[in-house]
Amino acid sequence: MQNWTTKNNTLYQKFKFKNFIDAWAFMSKVALLAEKANHHPEWKNIYNTVEIWLTTHDESNTITEKDETLAKAIDGLG
Repeated sequence: MQNWTTKNNTLYQKFKFKNFIDAWAFMSKVALLAEKANHHPEWKNIYNTVEIWLTTHDESNTITEKDETLAKAIDGLG
């Protein structure tokens, strides 16, 4: 996984884009991946920045294979 850090029992990464439209397009792609995996991120978007936290809530808020798999899929969008 590229540039993901462990932070408070989550996988975390901050993504920066050229502008809001590029950030939103990225979020749309992540949303499709998350829906397909039935594993949804916690995230925040401010203008050209998207922050993502991945954790498995139904496993006591820990990092699981689901999180690692989704992080790798997100990395593949690059």
